[in-house]
Amino acid sequence: MNVVDDEGHRVTLPATVNRVVSLVPSLTEAVAVTAPGLLVGATDWCTHPDDLDDHGVTRVRGTKNPDVETIVALRPDLVLANAEENKPGELERLREAGLAVYVTDIRTVDGALRSLERVLAACGLDRPAWIDGARAAWDALPLPDSPRRAVVPIWRKPWMAVGSDTFAGDVLARLGVENVLGDSPERYPRFDPAELPPHDLVVLPDEPYRFTADDGPEAFDAPSALVSGRLLTWYGPSLLEAAHVLPGALAATATPAAG
Repeated sequence: MNVVDDEGHRVTLPATVNRVVSLVPSLTEAVAVTAPGLLVGATDWCTHPDDLDDHGVTRVRGTKNPDVETIVALRPDLVLANAEENKPGELERLREAGLAVYVTDIRTVDGALRSLERVLAACGLDRPAWIDGARAAWDALPLPDSPRRAVVPIWRKPWMAVGSDTFAGDVLARLGVENVLGDSPERYPRFDPAELPPHDLVVLPDEPYRFTADDGPEAFDAPSALVSGRLLTWYGPSLLEAAHVLPGALAATATPAAG
């Protein structure tokens, strides 16, 4: 069976896919929730569902430095990857080892739902109910009358933020939040907190950098909203929860302490 991934690569698969290795936390959750037992390998960063280790899933290091030898030894029918999360050179090593590698490229909520449906179909799975539920939940969200303007840091030392053409940026846009660095030439630009465009909100996720009430808000003059990084940046079954939780989390802002 031949399928085409998001990058246009033709991927040759067996008639039945029985063993999958995922190099992306979002895709790991999508497969594990839809078809428990299909997943045989996942990265150290794959934290959902929280019972992966109980189901015998082998850890294959990180998204940027996967353990190719361990992955090959798992004899997967399919390896799932992402254009942003995984390095092309590492994926090519897997292909050279004779493995089928399917690469996703996800930058919007609608694109995520379409891509996830194709990924699961490549695994031989029908469209799960959680995809339909997530699509309905996002379509039902009204846009606020007055969009907020926000900066979305993802790291400090150095400060880095969500820039242009990102999944997180589209999630926020769907919730009525404009990313003030959304026209940056970079997807994740460095920035100086003292030299930002006008904004009235700082969105601080707890991953990849773990921002907290005591670590992050004090660097900005605008109110901060602490949000789940998984709900802001993951694009698997978490999309359903994100549609219900993120609007309230963005509204629960804290004013920066004086001085």
